[in-house]
Amino acid sequence: MSETGKETEDRTEIEQKDIKKNLRIVGTYEQSKNYGFVVPDNRRLSADIFIPKEKAGDAADGQKVVAEITLSAREEGRSPEGKIVEILGDKDAPGVDILSIVRAFELPEAFTEKELRQADRAAKDVNEADRAGRIDLRNVQMVTIDGEDAKDLDDAVSLSVQNGLYELGVHIADVSNYVQEYSALDRQALERGNSVYLPGRVIPMLPEALSNGICSLNAGEDRLALSCLMQIEGDGTVKDYRIVESVIRIDRRLTYSAVQRVLENEEVDDAMSGDIAPFVPMLRKMGELAVLLRGNREKRGSIDFDFPESKLILDETGNPLEIKPYERNAATKLIEEFMLLANETVAENFYWLDIPFLYRNHESPEQEKIRKLAILMRNMGFSMKTGREEIHPKEIQKLLWQAEGSESEALVSRLALRSMQQARYAPDCAGHFGLASRYYCHFTSPIRRYPDLQIHRIIKQYLREKLDEDKREHYLEILDAVASRCCVTERRANEAERECEKLKKAQYMEDHVGESFLGVISGVTSFGIYVELENTVEGLVSVSDLPGDYYKYEESGYRLVGERTGRCFSLGQRLTVVVKRANKYLKYVDFALEE
Repeated sequence: MSETGKETEDRTEIEQKDIKKNLRIVGTYEQSKNYGFVVPDNRRLSADIFIPKEKAGDAADGQKVVAEITLSAREEGRSPEGKIVEILGDKDAPGVDILSIVRAFELPEAFTEKELRQADRAAKDVNEADRAGRIDLRNVQMVTIDGEDAKDLDDAVSLSVQNGLYELGVHIADVSNYVQEYSALDRQALERGNSVYLPGRVIPMLPEALSNGICSLNAGEDRLALSCLMQIEGDGTVKDYRIVESVIRIDRRLTYSAVQRVLENEEVDDAMSGDIAPFVPMLRKMGELAVLLRGNREKRGSIDFDFPESKLILDETGNPLEIKPYERNAATKLIEEFMLLANETVAENFYWLDIPFLYRNHESPEQEKIRKLAILMRNMGFSMKTGREEIHPKEIQKLLWQAEGSESEALVSRLALRSMQQARYAPDCAGHFGLASRYYCHFTSPIRRYPDLQIHRIIKQYLREKLDEDKREHYLEILDAVASRCCVTERRANEAERECEKLKKAQYMEDHVGESFLGVISGVTSFGIYVELENTVEGLVSVSDLPGDYYKYEESGYRLVGERTGRCFSLGQRLTVVVKRANKYLKYVDFALEE
């Protein structure tokens, strides 16, 4: 079942969440003569919030607001009572839609004056004292490779070939140099846990003076880093490595699209001349190494869920102009391989040192979920071995290989991914099922993820030989809480991002009502089928809109079958649908079959 499908099922049959005193609700204010109501955006809350006239403030009819519950409903059928604590603006005003989701998920936006002052004081140019005790890598050719619109550049890469060995350097911004433990900045970073990327805006973990300034690996400027320097043999195995504090200077900022052109072309053409030409030999070697590393991951059973994510293109007011799949290419995969290798290398190193650390664990999937996935796959024409023991990642990998190149490839990837456990942070190393890796951590993004910043502090304490018993005890005491907090904030960010994406997709489809699209069935329920379009938009065809028959849901096969005609609707089936309706406020899209 698709995620959207599950949410719609919850909307029809749900255990109502208690609306308790002091809870804050985001919704639309509906004004009457002597009172008003707030209709919650969250459809899981069936009760509107009664607002006495004197507690409505300056809220006007139709505005988005935040209401605080002052009196819970004491009787069945009565509404809880509340007051308006913030007016977000007219519901159709630019940016109010995303702001409503920001408030609903209680995402912190503004930094305090104290935090901003700390960031400004820390964001000084690198000087001689900062460089002391660090390995100077400023003469090593290195680049950043990111999307065109990226601003917080926290990783750079370098590569040379010496004595038949690839010498790969993954260089990560040393954010811990600027964010001191227990400072106001640090407490705020932990509270946020991560940056949140919403359509048209970013809510950063750190103030801009750091995230886009001194901590961002901007070309031509000295930067402090933690570098993982790896010697890799011709078969792609790591022979030796060093983890060091360094000072670096990026030679050039490159984009995925520019690097992709280099990797695709044997000759340097006009499109590659100029800024990128001096880096072509290194980039070609990087592409060669990335293929080796990827091959090694595949051999051990690492799963690559290669399906397109959504890329939303908005105008200056936030209206969606286009929605299309965000395709991975050789350039994005190159950076992925290098970051994965650095994360694994760092995790394994500190695991065997037996010191307090924070790992990124991904446990084996539950047997029941794998059983259901196997049934789904058989119904779609794919084979999958299951047994009494825990499944090996290779079985999922083989499934994805079967679907590769088929019309169901993206759907199979999504269904397999949904059968997996959720990855989590923990002080104990339990391995990463999806990567088929015994050791894994998050080391490469300290600007936007707190766990990376946390382990950077531990790494530096160890490198400086300051990790004494008191420090070890300190980290043992705090890491459980840090891991727990970061898991919570990660889930919150993911859910907010999904809600924003659903909203913008529904808004986009409002302008395409009546138009026909080709899609694939991505979910089947008793009340209808979910269809995903080629642009990644998903919507529902209600069972009442399926023509010419009465359709019965066969749970064992996850399909709808017509009682009289025997016509079947099942996962992976391609069909053409017409947009029947779309609603950006309720974040849904409804389809009908094209006649």
